[in-house]
Amino acid sequence: MRLRYRANRAVMATSHGEFRAWAEQRRQILEFDRRSGGRVAEVFGDLARADRIAVVVPGVGNRPATFDRATAEHPYRSPHAQAAQLYRQATATAPGARVAVVAWLGYRPPVDLGRGAAREELARAGATALDRFAAGLAAVRPHAAITVIGHSYGSVVAGLAAHRLPRQVGDIAVVGSPGMGVDRAADLHTRARIWAGCAGDDWIRDVPDVQLLGVGHGTAPTDPGFGAHVFGTAGVHAHDQYFAPGTESLANLTAIVLGRDAAVR
Repeated sequence: MRLRYRANRAVMATSHGEFRAWAEQRRQILEFDRRSGGRVAEVFGDLARADRIAVVVPGVGNRPATFDRATAEHPYRSPHAQAAQLYRQATATAPGARVAVVAWLGYRPPVDLGRGAAREELARAGATALDRFAAGLAAVRPHAAITVIGHSYGSVVAGLAAHRLPRQVGDIAVVGSPGMGVDRAADLHTRARIWAGCAGDDWIRDVPDVQLLGVGHGTAPTDPGFGAHVFGTAGVHAHDQYFAPGTESLANLTAIVLGRDAAVR
């Protein structure tokens, strides 16, 4: 791991702006590639010794240039902020646990909520990359329990990847999901437990539960007929607040990562 971090720091040090600053900050960047839209994976915690690993898959509008950008209005929108907060919560909840969290922007999400976000092409490419990344984690830490967490369009990626994820992935959790590419959890063809949470006033609830002519992502995973374990999200009042401190969603995601049962509804 240290060699990968060091190699990526060397590449970032030759870049301009924020990427050079990442190298100077000695951040644990496991993947870094600016080609074809860019790819970044950042690790929080000691991945080489972790017994429990979470991989956070972000959604629409994310790219390397915005990977860690936060605003006062949207402090938990970026992949960096989401994974960092999940790691802080996990280590605070279980100080003795060996946990690592990866903010994985290993695919090219849709740039906005237009046509690309309504279709699966980018998610399918992302699913292939996610399967490959998870297989790499399983090879490095074969006895670690891995949780995949998809936010928004990232949950489509997680759903399409589910049937090929390694056996070490015991849980797949989605928040603010427009669908996972199927109509039932059983159609994901995975042994992993499927978890889902969506706030009552999240605009994503207005997305139709359809798949027609390549448009749409299937049944919302919080639908009673889908078959997921639905957990509470009290305190979440916007689409990008699921990782905010003090929310029920963050507490439940933390419980899942730690191998505990979330508070299902």
